Amino acid sequence: LLLLCYTEEAAVIVSGLKNTDVFVGESATFTCELSHPGVKNVQWWLDGSPLHNNFVTEISDQDGIIHTLTLNDVACHDSGTVTFRAGSLISSAKLLVKGTSLLE
Repeated sequence: LLLLCYTEEAAVIVSGLKNTDVFVGESATFTCELSHPGVKNVQWWLDGSPLHNNFVTEISDQDGIIHTLTLNDVACHDSGTVTFRAGSLISSAKLLVKGTSLLE
């Protein structure tokens, strides 16, 4: 029974993703904060497709607690549902990319 006192609590989402509206060509940033680090299998998704770190998609974390996704130079077809998964934890939000009415 003494060992139960040292059982680590499961991580929870402290602050989930927020719906984001941006214009074409802008960047969209999503942040999810966990209660503590060490959660395995962290993954970002856009409309069911896994995202990977590259020059358009920036994925980072701060101390394994604050996880950030930045989508750069977004286009209308990037609109959809962004999902953060960490183990069994899931947070989702909508990304709306708005076109511009001005001709440049």
